[in-house]
Amino acid sequence: MSDKPQFSPGVMKYIEEGKKCLVEREALLERVKKYKFDTLAVHGLYSVEEALNLNQGALIEPLYLSASQAYRDADELEAALAYLIPTWCYTRIANPTTYYLEWTMALLEGYRTGVDTSCVVTASGMGAIMSAVDPFLVKQKDGPETMNFVSGVQVYGGTFQQFAIRKMAERGVEVRWILNPEDVEEWRSKIDENTRFLYVEAPSNPQQSFCDVEALAELAHSWEIPFIFDATCATPALLRPIAHGADIVVHSMTKTITSSGVAVGGALISRKPIVTKIKNDHPLFKDSFAEYVKFLPYRDNGPASAPVNAMFALNDLRTLRSRMDMFSRNTQKVAEYLETHPRVYQVDYLGLPSFPLHQLAKRYLKLVDSDDGAGNEVNRYGHLMSFRVEGPPENARRVFDNFRMIYRATDLGRIKSVATIPAISTHQQQGVDAREKADVPPQLIRLCVGGENPDDVIADLDQALNML
Repeated sequence: MSDKPQFSPGVMKYIEEGKKCLVEREALLERVKKYKFDTLAVHGLYSVEEALNLNQGALIEPLYLSASQAYRDADELEAALAYLIPTWCYTRIANPTTYYLEWTMALLEGYRTGVDTSCVVTASGMGAIMSAVDPFLVKQKDGPETMNFVSGVQVYGGTFQQFAIRKMAERGVEVRWILNPEDVEEWRSKIDENTRFLYVEAPSNPQQSFCDVEALAELAHSWEIPFIFDATCATPALLRPIAHGADIVVHSMTKTITSSGVAVGGALISRKPIVTKIKNDHPLFKDSFAEYVKFLPYRDNGPASAPVNAMFALNDLRTLRSRMDMFSRNTQKVAEYLETHPRVYQVDYLGLPSFPLHQLAKRYLKLVDSDDGAGNEVNRYGHLMSFRVEGPPENARRVFDNFRMIYRATDLGRIKSVATIPAISTHQQQGVDAREKADVPPQLIRLCVGGENPDDVIADLDQALNML
């Protein structure tokens, strides 16, 4: 006797209709995969046919604010809630506008990687990190009582808190911190049979640490564990970690992707399939991890993105490559200025040849679809940098307080230049010892250069530094 549920002829009718829709979507997907990066960012999977046939010719993807979806009859409802037909059902589970963003992010992260990808969008970057790591931190039947994961200590302050407090202190999951993410041997020394995954943020916020992506992916896979990568500051325009072997990529889309600063959101993108030794009976867990998250833990835990935030992110995403080019060039000029300033004792920016990790970053950070005239992509190093002010911490505060154009805020990735002092803001809760390990001294000012003329940013920095 079969354990499979038996469906009525009415339900089967909807299932067959759903299969036809999926075939059409797959055909569209194969078509758009031939597009260049900018075209994918502009169009995603929203086609002319869909606009004309379903959305009254709307050029831009519609914003669906309804919290739930209505069905034609009980048979369609049953098929939908069994996940047997394309549906969105309820915005905590899915939403048409959110789908448009997920499809676009999956296409951009998978661009020229040679592998298929899937995506789930969350309400924030922290929600994306939680959704990425929690499914691997479950007790295995007949498995060991203890578990651990290995992470670079140079991570955003909120990530540190999630790992150190929510995971280790509250749940007893050991976090093994890496002080030098570029050192593969340090990673190797921290892994054992109870390690569930490797996690890194690169370029890191705020100190610009980096890693050998391919080497860490290879190391993780040799232990049959996934490599999870926070690429928020690089975005898919400069780095697609999946192309170098990473299994899962997370983003705070609040940052550069939505540089207008009007929305909060996160994204989790996974390769198909991921590498993991975790036993899970659901076929999507390994074959399409982001879809697994969306259909099960995401559904049950509720970190859903608001459709309006997804729409804001989608609209900003359309110009991502050109913005990252501009932001990077602006930041390079500002970093070069600060490097020569007598009141600055250190500038942390991967684009500076003097920076210790410059050569490593140069291997990976490249503006997608660019050309240096010889057929090579052009190196670009992003919009985030830090500089350290000579003298006691009070000097950094004085410089910070004297900015006239640069905004003082904990935000980053904006079209407007923004600065903060991480030791008293984004990384304050970590405490002194953890900040020292992560190399976040109180003299460090984090600067995210925006779309202004860089000469005006330099002029503001100059007058503030000359107040000392």
